[in-house]
Amino acid sequence: EAQLVESGGGSVQAGGSLRLSCTASEYVFRSFCMAWFRQPPEKERAGVALIIRDGRIIYRDAVKGRFTISRDDDRKTLYLEMNNLKPEDTAMYYCAAHPQPFACSPIKWTEISSFNTWGQGTQVTVSS
Repeated sequence: EAQLVESGGGSVQAGGSLRLSCTASEYVFRSFCMAWFRQPPEKERAGVALIIRDGRIIYRDAVKGRFTISRDDDRKTLYLEMNNLKPEDTAMYYCAAHPQPFACSPIKWTEISSFNTWGQGTQVTVSS
């Protein structure tokens, strides 16, 4: 049984918006750290937004002011609202989780090694 399932990807023109969703099992949704990562074609996967169970949120500089991460505890769903999309946002987007606080390190959270549970990804394509 998949523990994280992403949805909401698609193709949009530059300036458009998308909302990604990541539905988690009850156990995984209790994770201390949850994040969205993305992997552009032929590039490494890296974190774009982090949400910590205590409410703190961190964004990668490239998406600040355009992306919003949030969670709905009742629905056990993580969201990524993406506005003013740019062609450079084109990537496979993944949600990730880790039960321990160390994964939320401000220095390490963008690294894939910080997380131990992953979804299968959803593709976002932005055309100019």
